[in-house]
Amino acid sequence: MVTSVTKGIRIVVRTQYQDLYSKPDQGHFLFTYRITIENNSEYTVKLLRRHWFIFDSSSERREVEGDGVVGQQPVLMPGDIYEYESASNLTTELGKMSGYYIMERQADKLQFRVEIPEFELVVPAKLN
Repeated sequence: MVTSVTKGIRIVVRTQYQDLYSKPDQGHFLFTYRITIENNSEYTVKLLRRHWFIFDSSSERREVEGDGVVGQQPVLMPGDIYEYESASNLTTELGKMSGYYIMERQADKLQFRVEIPEFELVVPAKLN
C-alpha cells in the first residue's frame, strides 16, 4: 500500500497480482489495483481526468489518459471517500505505475493536479 496527499486529497493504492488471469509463458501478467480517494479538503471536488504512466522491466513505457475513472467522474464533498478497482497488464513480472488526476473545485471551477503515488506491480514469487 502506498499513500500520498495533494491539496487535502488523499490517495491510497493497493495492488494484487492476478495469477488466474495471467499467462507467464505468453508474457502476460495481470495486476489489479484498488484506489481510495479521500477528500480531506474544505472544498467539494470533481475528478475530471486521469493520466497514467505505466512501466515494465523490459523498458516498455505506456501512457493512458482520459476522462474520469472506470467510466465515472465522481464528485466528493469534504470527508467523502470514493473507491474503485481497475487493472493493468504487463509483459514482464515487474513494473510500476504512477500518474495524476485532474480535479476541479466545484465552488470556483479551479482545476488542479492530484498526484497518484508510484506503486510497484510485482509477481509475488519475485519477492523471494
